[in-house]
Amino acid sequence: MRSFEKILDLASQHYGGAKGVKAKLGEHPHILDLSILSDDRVLAEMTRRIFQSGFVWKVIDAKWEGFEAAFDGFDPHRVAFYSDEDLDRLMGDTRIVRNGAKIAATLHNARFVVEVAKEAGSFCAFLANWPSDDQIGLLEVMKARGKRLSGMTGQYFLRFIGWDAFILSNDVSAALIREGVVDKPPTSKAAMKAVQAAFNEWADQSGRPRREISRVLALSIGPS
Repeated sequence: MRSFEKILDLASQHYGGAKGVKAKLGEHPHILDLSILSDDRVLAEMTRRIFQSGFVWKVIDAKWEGFEAAFDGFDPHRVAFYSDEDLDRLMGDTRIVRNGAKIAATLHNARFVVEVAKEAGSFCAFLANWPSDDQIGLLEVMKARGKRLSGMTGQYFLRFIGWDAFILSNDVSAALIREGVVDKPPTSKAAMKAVQAAFNEWADQSGRPRREISRVLALSIGPS
């Protein structure tokens, strides 16, 4: 595979040089100080990405104030102990998208957040202490212990909560195939391990966060 600098050169050719690439990087969420976030924001972000999956994002965004009210501000301790009556209430609440499986996933994930907080002090502390060179390990934990947090949903959750995450979008996958990291869009454990190794190598070369490396890979494919 090529060095990160050569991949950055490809992106620059497509987007008007280094300034154009820098402007594109600025359009996307930044790494945040997770220590200042509370776990209600973790559950809110999980829920938002789950409801947006396979749906029009703008619809969920437009309804988000209603989601916050319907789920009691996503206080994980409250949502974790929702009863069957609460589930019925939510299924009839027109302020949200009434998808039973996704509502049930939110209740499950509230319990997941509470359990991890007991182990690590807070879910945000758990995320902050997880090394950025092992995203696939973190995704495996979320898949095993959470609900509907695997694949792209898990990646988007990590990115938007402020963790240093790569996103395996179509363009990023195409770039990884072009660089010989994988031979098809990565889904298997072996392929994901190869992807993680590639991102780690590019991070070591460039000193850039994996979030930026992911975006530069996508930009290196060119405008769609």
